[in-house]
Amino acid sequence: MIGNAVRVMRIATGEETDDAPDDGKSAAAKELGSKGGRKRAANMTPERRAEIAKKAAQSRWKR
Repeated sequence: MIGNAVRVMRIATGEETDDAPDDGKSAAAKELGSKGGRKRAANMTPERRAEIAKKAAQSRWKR
């Protein structure tokens, strides 16, 4: 925990750079992926969305 605090301080002061890890996905793939759920929901009927929501709620409260 202290090591992370020191690293954050070094990044803030410019002693170290913040190199974000590459997840292997292109920027175009990330952009299209974020649109997928909204597009899928727009193509579904309200009844189907309600069915999926009920199933998700049951799954969450089952635990």
